[in-house]
Order: sequence, then structure tokens, then C-alpha cells
Amino acid sequence: MLKKILIVLAVLFALAYLFVAVTRFNRRPADAVCRGVEFIFDAGCQDTSFITPNGLKRHLQRHGLYPQGKKMDSVRCRDIETYLEENPFIEKIECYKTLSDRVFIKVMQRVPVFRVMADNGEQFYLDMEGNIMPSAGYAVHLPVVTGAITKKTAFPMLQDLSLCMQQDAFWVDQIEQIHVSQAGDLELVPRVGDHIVFLGKPEGVPTKLERLKVFYKKALNKVGWNKYSRINLEFSNQIICTKK
Repeated sequence: MLKKILIVLAVLFALAYLFVAVTRFNRRPADAVCRGVEFIFDAGCQDTSFITPNGLKRHLQRHGLYPQGKKMDSVRCRDIETYLEENPFIEKIECYKTLSDRVFIKVMQRVPVFRVMADNGEQFYLDMEGNIMPSAGYAVHLPVVTGAITKKTAFPMLQDLSLCMQQDAFWVDQIEQIHVSQAGDLELVPRVGDHIVFLGKPEGVPTKLERLKVFYKKALNKVGWNKYSRINLEFSNQIICTKK
């Protein structure tokens, strides 16, 4: 019986010691000052990045939200997140403090897929989720979309093509321009080959591109990529080519 009591007392003492140790470890001095800020960017979009650590630092400084040099107790991570999430190039922000008096800001960026330069004068970037991003002051190497397209019609018109490009890097490298006609038909201008690819209406795009890829491999690789001026994929189960 005495042995059990001693064991219980030992466990209670260990728990009490652990509680005190953790509490003291987590307690930050009232005058603790932020000693550094680190931005952590998601990987995979360096080539299409619109934002930089220095740029975000300047934004936070202009609005009095940059943590460095401020007392840690006065740093409001939620305020930083709310402000930065208003940036159209940012999808999500996570801000947190560390016990070493530093602030980490994790940045998930929007990834642009197309640069749109419409006939109506609108210019913007479109990401894979259909979000619109302004283009002023930025130059990113992406397929350019021209013609009869607007901010309202861009994503429905290009959604399937965007998915195909996400799933197959071949199309990212091959498609240089997408033109939307007044009738709502899609034409592709490839990087390789002196021809125009006519897709027709933006329906069944994955099937059309798969047929085109097979045609590229089995036909153009043999007869030459400049033999035709126009490749028409509008109709099912056939490819109509126009010679130069």
C-alpha cells in the first residue's frame, strides 16, 4: 500500500514539475522584442512569381505591420494575415511567432496559367482556379490569350485547356498563344511548327489535344512540322490539314 502511495506521489510530483517547466519555458518577458522576420514561400512557382520577400516587407512597413523591432506582445499575427491575404497574388498566408522571438510568415502564392490581352482592352492574368490577377507592371512568360474574351468568360472558356496544361507539361512548352474568335472558337499558335491549330468550340478539349499529340508524333515527325498551315480538330475522330 505504501509503495502505491509513493508511486502516485512521484507521478504527481513529475507532472507538477513538468507543468511548471513548460509554463516558465513558454512565458516570454514582457519587453521581448521581435529579433527577425522570415518569409517562407511555397515551392514550384519561382518562374511565375509576382511577389518577393522584399516586396511584402515594404507592404507591411507602409502599414505599420512589419514585426521586426516591435515588442512580441504587440505583434498581431492575424492582422498580418488579413492584410496580406488582400493581395490578389496571394492565396493563403500563415503567420506565427516562435519562442526565439522571431516571426515566420508562410506564403502560398496564386499560380498564373495564362496572360490575357483581350480585344476590349482588358489585360490580366488567370490562375488555375479562375482567379483574376492584375498584369500592370509585371512580365511573366506564359501563353498569351487574345481576341474576344473578357474577365467573365475567361475561366469557362479556358478551364479545360488549363487542366490539360497542368496535367501535361508538353502543352505548357508547345502552346504559345490562344486566340478566341468572335464566334467563340479557339485557335492555338504553337511554339514549334509553322501552323495554326483550330480547336473549335471549347468542348472536348482533352480529347482534341490527345488526338493532336498523336498526330504530332506519328505524322509531323515524319513529314515535317512546317508542311501544313492549318490543323483542324473541330470534328470528332478526324483531323483536317491544310497544306501550304
